[in-house]
Amino acid sequence: MGEWSSFLSCLNLGVLLSVAVYIPTGIVTRPKLIAPFQIALGMWTTLRAGEDKKCEGNSLVSMLLRRVVLDSIIAGDVDLVFRRWKRPTVKTGGTLRTQAGMLQIEEVELVSIDSISEHDALRAGLSLERLLEFLNQREEGDVYRVELGSFIDDPRVALREDDRLTEEDVDRLMERLNRLDGASRRGPWTLMFLRLLEANPHVRAQDLADRLGLEKDVFKNDVRKLKTLGLTISHSPGYEVSPRGKELLRRVL
Repeated sequence: MGEWSSFLSCLNLGVLLSVAVYIPTGIVTRPKLIAPFQIALGMWTTLRAGEDKKCEGNSLVSMLLRRVVLDSIIAGDVDLVFRRWKRPTVKTGGTLRTQAGMLQIEEVELVSIDSISEHDALRAGLSLERLLEFLNQREEGDVYRVELGSFIDDPRVALREDDRLTEEDVDRLMERLNRLDGASRRGPWTLMFLRLLEANPHVRAQDLADRLGLEKDVFKNDVRKLKTLGLTISHSPGYEVSPRGKELLRRVL
């Protein structure tokens, strides 16, 4: 039972918890998803918040980091994490995009689980017992020690605010958009998406996807491509067209 509880405490129960959280606001449009079991499970997880704060991240096999862990990194209380991977998802000298910004990855090292010390666990914000319990949830894969650096500015933030587009900038952006359009089996979509988001700021992704007859994940993945170009901004809920995106639309339409 202890292993199962530990596993649940480290799971990202995003769907279940969001259902419970959004009930009072009336945002949920699919009541059939709200089952007593889901609500109870969300409440159970909330009651375990004290233990969840010590959970090293959202997943043993990814580098997703919970907000409480990101806050600890910012405060300087955590500068090390451990993961069990078949293949590392981050690399030495790389960066990781998080809710708190771009996090520098100082070093990724393959280690023996027996080599992990109390001091290592402390740097990861956990007791050694809790850390080993976390890593032993699965036997598949190797254990990696990931040393974290500092947060740096996400270049997309500065990019999306830059609306001083030269003719070359416009040409380059349109070339990228045309390439995305050309790779789509649905045909041209990029400018249509930008116009849709401009006319519907802060509207839920599910609602916008439904209007287009698309799966939500497909819609969000396409918007993410526009965000990489600095053309959109994500909110909760929905999106808006960035100053850069608005200027591009003004210039090409």
